[in-house]
Amino acid sequence: MFSDALHVLKERGHVEWCSNEEELHSLFTSEMVTAYVGFDPTADSLHVGHLIPIMALAWIQRCGHRPIPLAGVGTGLIGDPSGKSKERNLLTIEKVQENVIGVKKQLARFLDFDCGGASAQIINNYDWLGKLTFLDVLREVGKHFSVNSMVSREYVKSRLDDPEKSISYTEFSYVLLQAYDFLHLFQNYGCRLQMGGNDQQGNIISGIDLIRKKTGGEAFGATQPLLLTSSGTKFGKTEEGAVWLDPQKTSPYKFYQFWLNTDDGDVINYLKVFTFFEEAKIQSFESEMETHPEQRSAQKALAREMTALMHGESALDQALKASDVLFGGTLDGL
Repeated sequence: MFSDALHVLKERGHVEWCSNEEELHSLFTSEMVTAYVGFDPTADSLHVGHLIPIMALAWIQRCGHRPIPLAGVGTGLIGDPSGKSKERNLLTIEKVQENVIGVKKQLARFLDFDCGGASAQIINNYDWLGKLTFLDVLREVGKHFSVNSMVSREYVKSRLDDPEKSISYTEFSYVLLQAYDFLHLFQNYGCRLQMGGNDQQGNIISGIDLIRKKTGGEAFGATQPLLLTSSGTKFGKTEEGAVWLDPQKTSPYKFYQFWLNTDDGDVINYLKVFTFFEEAKIQSFESEMETHPEQRSAQKALAREMTALMHGESALDQALKASDVLFGGTLDGL
């Protein structure tokens, strides 16, 4: 018996939109579902914003299903234009493949790659995209896409209307490659579900449509909400820039402090989205906040949990010792 991962994801705040929701609920309880999220390795580290889809994959695995974190080496050579106001700088294949190494290590902190049938599997989309010829793309993929619908996408329209922010044919074609990824995973790995941020809804639907047109099969999509702080700013953005998962880019101490500084209005939601705490435990923190907000017990639990998950208990201990210095301690032993 498999658990309804969609129900869990909705309870934890991981679903904003879902295609054919009733059927997907049924699918999750009747068989092992393979689901994927793509991570384009355009940097040598993921950042805290990526923890949202990573945790979604982790919950899917905990419910007995199989997660595929897709290493987008192929699509990373292009760069997803969704939500971008200007053209990306193209990376070399060597740089993108180098970036994947760091990303794999970070994913392994949250996903189990050796647990039987539900083992996570990292797959590199360059393995198939790198073999496609231009004629293959035009004949096998391009003919199923309407230029009218592609031009109507908001991020395309906004850049067409501004000559200073024009979009190249390269980025314009990104959606074809992502749709082909879903088709390939559907046909070769039995993948039925693609997830991503809410800015990916159009790309995901394109993949679902391509699968239906090419195979007659049914696939599903789900998106996660854009996480904003209570002040209205995008989650993970600080005055110092992105909060990275790589300890060389963001130290465990700064990582710990990032979570510790969570606003009271955000912390309960963050406990749901980013931790594996049971609902009863989260509710107990919510009650403590109401009676003793000055103790910041929820923030402390969040910071401890996230630092231990990402960097391990030893790094957490070091971060706690460094934090104690702010209150009259010393750095002896660090």
